[in-house]
Amino acid sequence: MPIKSGKQYIERIDRQNINIRYKGELIQGPLSKHPAFQGIIQTQAELYDMQGEESYIEQMTYPSPDTGERVGLSFLPPRNAEDLQKRRLMMELWAKRHNGFLGRSPDYMNTAIMSLYTAADILEEHNPKYADNLRAYYRYCRDHDITLSHAFIQPYACKMSGQQDAAEDTIAAKVVEINDQGMIMTGAFMMATQGATCEEMLVFPSPSPTLFHDVNPTAFAFAVPNDLLGMTFICRESYGAASSYDYPLSARYEEMDVLVIFDHVLVPHDRIFYYGDEAYAGRLFGESRFHTHIAHQIATRYIAKTEFMLGLLESLADEQNVGLEPHMIANVSRIIAYLETFKALRLASELGASRDTFGYFVPSAGPLIASSMLFPQFYPEMVEMIQLLGSSGLIMIPSEMDFHSDSGPYLNRYLKGSTTEAWDRIALFRLAWELGAGSFGGRQTQFERFFFGNAQTVAYRMYNQFEQHEQLRNRIQDFIAKNNTSSQLDGLEDQARKKDASP
Repeated sequence: MPIKSGKQYIERIDRQNINIRYKGELIQGPLSKHPAFQGIIQTQAELYDMQGEESYIEQMTYPSPDTGERVGLSFLPPRNAEDLQKRRLMMELWAKRHNGFLGRSPDYMNTAIMSLYTAADILEEHNPKYADNLRAYYRYCRDHDITLSHAFIQPYACKMSGQQDAAEDTIAAKVVEINDQGMIMTGAFMMATQGATCEEMLVFPSPSPTLFHDVNPTAFAFAVPNDLLGMTFICRESYGAASSYDYPLSARYEEMDVLVIFDHVLVPHDRIFYYGDEAYAGRLFGESRFHTHIAHQIATRYIAKTEFMLGLLESLADEQNVGLEPHMIANVSRIIAYLETFKALRLASELGASRDTFGYFVPSAGPLIASSMLFPQFYPEMVEMIQLLGSSGLIMIPSEMDFHSDSGPYLNRYLKGSTTEAWDRIALFRLAWELGAGSFGGRQTQFERFFFGNAQTVAYRMYNQFEQHEQLRNRIQDFIAKNNTSSQLDGLEDQARKKDASP
């Protein structure tokens, strides 16, 4: 099958019969028509349509090595520096289209399953069937352009139960039975972003290592369609809206986060990637260089989003005739400095790329992890710049309906700018309001703060990948020792001179 179109994406999502709850009620009917999902589904359909456009198809796709059909370039396992550059250029096209607001644009999970595929060989020693399953599933996703989400994080109560309770009592996600058809598992996963607007879900939790079993029932990885019997999706409140004038961001980019419940779900044997040995969780993540490949995609999204924030700040400044004031120059220059930093870090990761043990080309981890440390710290600062510049203008913002009512003439007369009509000026301030003060913007800020793990997790990731700790410590010790030796020699020479000069 060739790459899918936006129309095919929507049809696949609507065709699923998933058990999904919103505000306590079962959603019935096409998901693409529901107010909580129609905006993001349409946006992602536009992304898929890009792949088939004549001007983009060479930049965004490549021939499948199995079928010869065009497939998404974000599935490409990089074998050389040129492959890394191709992947980055493709990811840039999508990131600029969604302006960096989609944390789970399709290339994110395409990159995830690609990275795990590159390390499938390590599963041969565990169970050759699992290695074959992972390879086959990657090829299935690539050649059918499957839209994926993931379920990695368990609720607090589940994590604590996995550490404290016996295997038979724990509410941590676990396998409760193995039979001829597959494994039956139960558990809950939170923050499955876009879990409802994908076709399949990769489930790969961190196992609970304290259970006293030869086979750890909490150690597993698999992928399943969203509409298996026993799966339930519970949505948070939506920030989406129908009016793209009133809510220019959430009307397009609202990614629903869901709690996914597995209640005795049967996972077929051919969809299991590992089971029972917790060591393979760490090995698959580590040896596949999962976090490094993903960080390459994330850095590209960071750049697109920073450019959007910069453009918004400068547009607000121009609208208020303060673009050349010293404080604005300072803020704009600070964003430019970070933008150039993110670009340089991504470039450094590509220039420092090397082959892994499986023969694949992997970007240098250090620069990419550095970007994943810096952006969560800087993003709230950019939001604050917009809040402060927008001032009360972010509050007094009439709606689209007001302009179309009897109040319209008043608004057009009194809310215009020095060079803009009221409609355009308010549109700009509504954009700034949604990012700086609305629910969508608040979720974005929190999402970016913890996107790649909490600050401590990312710090450990940076610390552990750095290979020069001992070398640099030794350099300091050598410097101190050399200074001490030099001082001792100087002291001896001084004593000798004093002795020679004495009568």
